[in-house]
Amino acid sequence: MKKLLGIAVCGMILFSCQENETVNDFTGNETTYSLQPGSQYSIAGIATIKERRDGTASVFITLTGTSGDNKLPVHLHLGNIATPAADVAALLNPVDSKTGISETKISQLADETSVTYADLINLEACIKVHLSDTGAERDIILAGGDIGLSATKSASSGRVGFGTCKSE
Repeated sequence: MKKLLGIAVCGMILFSCQENETVNDFTGNETTYSLQPGSQYSIAGIATIKERRDGTASVFITLTGTSGDNKLPVHLHLGNIATPAADVAALLNPVDSKTGISETKISQLADETSVTYADLINLEACIKVHLSDTGAERDIILAGGDIGLSATKSASSGRVGFGTCKSE
């Protein structure tokens, strides 16, 4: 019995240390942006950008209304959400439709330019979550929102339309 109790205590200590290591990867600086439904699907959520201790960032996407076993592509686009054919600044890790969650550590953009947390929150950009990365469903934006400078410049009177993405 004492042996089992000792194993349990060691396991809790190990788990606690692992959890603290993850928390210690971040400075505590973070910015959260709203992601609005982009189509007939009732999918919305938030994008949180957290500063890592090395100055880079992690982007966390949390959506509600997703289900199934799909991987939903996520793009960081230059310009605001209404910009048509906006360039892709970075491909983020897809959202797991079962959990509605995506996490991406980002230290450079698609053109290999280095990017920090401070750069991201000052970038004129938006995030779009797509239904698919191929075919006609590629143009269906499930959710999206402005980030960085685009978020501070967003229209104050209602939601603007979503611009279509640049096909590659």
